[in-house]
Amino acid sequence: MVDMASAADYRRSNTNYPKPIIGIVGGIGAGKSSVANELRNAGCLVIDSDRLAHQALDEPVIRSQLINWFGPEIIGSSGKIDRRKLGAIVFRNPDNLTQLDSVLHPRVEQLRQEMMESVRNKTNVLAVVLDSPLLMESGLHRQCDAIIFVDSTAEHRLKRVMESRGWDAAELARRENFQAALDKKKKIADHIIVNDGEPALMVNQVREVLTTVLARFGRIYKG
Repeated sequence: MVDMASAADYRRSNTNYPKPIIGIVGGIGAGKSSVANELRNAGCLVIDSDRLAHQALDEPVIRSQLINWFGPEIIGSSGKIDRRKLGAIVFRNPDNLTQLDSVLHPRVEQLRQEMMESVRNKTNVLAVVLDSPLLMESGLHRQCDAIIFVDSTAEHRLKRVMESRGWDAAELARRENFQAALDKKKKIADHIIVNDGEPALMVNQVREVLTTVLARFGRIYKG
């Protein structure tokens, strides 16, 4: 692990929230969700933007708007919006993606704030973790006290998305074109976790980072 704790000390403007806010960035397939899960196991609230977006897609108002924009073909056999079908449309047209974001992002932000408020006074929740694929692009990084960059080689990342999503190298590259470059994500990070080896090595790095972040808030990690 490379510690870069001085990169952006206490960058967030909202100083009224009592818990540390940790953001996670990295390339697609780097294992950001694995890092987030370890932080959850350590006692953090993890707010998964993808999961919140999935929840928002099921809401009648948003569902109706997306069908109006993109057609009934985005509905799957379950009667719900099929994310793969929707993704095939929006990730091939920047204008379509902008339309989707215009309805999803405000609702996801509302759900995120509700989750944060629900643990504001819970002493057993050590920190809040923002697991968002567009943390930097959406400006969410400005709400964070610390940012973790999950580093992984292109070979490892491609292997993961092939196994989990069925993507090939061309699809991975196309999706990453809609995100900020990896070097820009790494530049804003306070901590780097390398996720190319044994899972236990990644877990140890996560615990080291959490210990450092909590110490800045005068708290001790006892995990």
